[in-house]
Amino acid sequence: MSNADGTTSPDREGTPFATRDGYVDDGAGVAAHYGNPLGEQRLLERGRAVVDLGTYGVVTVTGPDRLSWLNSMTTQLLLGLAPGVPTETLVLDASGRLEHAARVVDDGTTTWLVTDPGDAAPLAAWLTSMRFMLRVDVADRSAEHRVVGAFADAPLAAFAPVVTWTDPWAAIAVGGWSYADPSGHPGRDWSLRLAVLTPADAAALAASDVPVAGTLALEALRIAAWRPRLADADERTIPHELDWMRSAVHLDKGCYRGQETVAKVHNLGHPPRRLVLLHLDGSQGVLPAPGAVVRAQSDDAEVGRVTAVATHHELGPIALAVVKRTVDPTAVLVTDAEDTVVTAAQQVIVPPSAGATADVPRMPRLGAVRRPTS
Repeated sequence: MSNADGTTSPDREGTPFATRDGYVDDGAGVAAHYGNPLGEQRLLERGRAVVDLGTYGVVTVTGPDRLSWLNSMTTQLLLGLAPGVPTETLVLDASGRLEHAARVVDDGTTTWLVTDPGDAAPLAAWLTSMRFMLRVDVADRSAEHRVVGAFADAPLAAFAPVVTWTDPWAAIAVGGWSYADPSGHPGRDWSLRLAVLTPADAAALAASDVPVAGTLALEALRIAAWRPRLADADERTIPHELDWMRSAVHLDKGCYRGQETVAKVHNLGHPPRRLVLLHLDGSQGVLPAPGAVVRAQSDDAEVGRVTAVATHHELGPIALAVVKRTVDPTAVLVTDAEDTVVTAAQQVIVPPSAGATADVPRMPRLGAVRRPTS
């Protein structure tokens, strides 16, 4: 079995799905695809296939103070979160920049946090450092569980998930805000379920006849749904830029680290950058890599970077990119793929006008003389 780049992966046996026909490793220990990425997309989108997300992390928080404690530090309103109700939350630094993201579901005794690859250990370490005297316990339990995804319950029903998280992206969450145009928003049909399985149940699922899809299929569907994840962020990202206020930020909750920036930008300012969908020219058969510089075709000035790229079974080559707010939404952009310049048309997700939602009256300038009205 080989990786997507043709090399071999010594730890690919870590996934039970490596025994499936056509398995091609993504370089991190899960399947990029099983030989038919576009066909796998269709099966996954129709709710017939599962995708192995074994590189995702699982952190648990237990103790009677768990929800109030998490609520005090993160962007989402978690007080009184009912068992089984899915949500998500972000951890920001003091300047409002994104540090961690977690998919959240509570089972009545334990709060489960499902993280992107590589973020479970840092998130668990940060949470542990913030325990102080509260009655909470934090554990990175990634090694004890395996995460798989599907767009319907049926493919997972027979394998007894420890807990299931259903993505709230399809609608604007209570207390949230979306800068994207709601008419025809592609996220309205996004219904991803993430199931946390024991290793035994994950192995049983892998050995079953349930169809499988690789991570390339899920990434293409995610991009088409404008759904952000931690991989789209860098050290400067604030939630507004990715339209992540839609599902992960509650604007009316109490204080938390970074809240001042969230409120100021939303009410009075504008996010300095904005997320766009790029429709790429695929005629030359090459695609840019995440991190590729995006430039304006008119003057070749750098305006942003690609964060994710895929070939969609209907839309063709697409990408998410974060660009400067001031970039003309009608401007043709370009990026590089290997030694080839690839042109791209923008589709606005976060508009340049995002933010400044407060109706603040204009104050007269100091020293200005108000003329009497006749």
